[in-house]
Amino acid sequence: MPMADALWFYPVYALLLLFTLLPLRVQFVISDILYFISYYIVGYRKKTVFDNLRKAFPEKSGDEIKKIARNYYHHLCDYLVESLAMLRFSEKEAKKRLTFRNPEVLDKIYKKGNSVLLAFGHYGNWEWLANMQLVFPFQLLAIYKPLKSRYVNRLFIALRERFGLKTVPMALSLRTIVTYHKEKIPTITLVLTDQRPTKDQIEYWTPFLNQETPVQLGIEKIAKKLGSAVVFMKMRKLRRGYYEAEFITLTENPKETRPFEITEMHTRELEKQIREKPDYWLWSHKRWKFDRNEVEKWQSENKKYLATTA
Repeated sequence: MPMADALWFYPVYALLLLFTLLPLRVQFVISDILYFISYYIVGYRKKTVFDNLRKAFPEKSGDEIKKIARNYYHHLCDYLVESLAMLRFSEKEAKKRLTFRNPEVLDKIYKKGNSVLLAFGHYGNWEWLANMQLVFPFQLLAIYKPLKSRYVNRLFIALRERFGLKTVPMALSLRTIVTYHKEKIPTITLVLTDQRPTKDQIEYWTPFLNQETPVQLGIEKIAKKLGSAVVFMKMRKLRRGYYEAEFITLTENPKETRPFEITEMHTRELEKQIREKPDYWLWSHKRWKFDRNEVEKWQSENKKYLATTA
């Protein structure tokens, strides 16, 4: 592990642990201070946020865009505070902070002995989904992209696995899901569907928030291979520190769906959710980094390379 990482990480981690000892209401006061610094002083990824919002909502006025942006930065700071608070949450506290409106949707699937691919976006506080393991009898699996810093990566794994959920690196996701399937252990696999695929992985484009957007086909491919049910999770922020999730069944018979139908279904649900309340999506993410014409030209010029990595 790089020594430079350790030199800054452990002192910061110690401060974070002390911070989580404070009552959550006090932590939210600090979140307000972080908001002022990140929005007005540092301007964290401000250009990216405003560019994304203007492209996604060309019909909105400048004042409307500014209001969404300010609300977003407020929420982003809350998200950071809330995620760290998980380090100290009891099981009772975790279940109180995120509730499920219609758990019977997943209970019905479990009784059939089937597994679930749960589609959702970077919306609300997705880190708190770790508490699903306390509520549902499935084994929870969370697919993730390892972070560059091994120390920060460890911290997020510790947060996510606190209540029994198992984190799975993206490169091992299919193998892990298939293993549980063969052992007849019903799983809920948490999949963030709005992550940007790498240039060599792009197979499908679709309009999303007024922009041509590459979408990963992982959920659709796995569902059709294993027959898993596909469910979209819609999260709502009720107020600071409290969320509610609703489950929307997209299909329990994925092998009967048309090509790209599942991908379109979960993409449209996420788009609808964002349009209803855009403040809580991850606008600072460079989701539209790639131009379709440039990518398709690159893929055409690199067919041999792509064939060897497929």
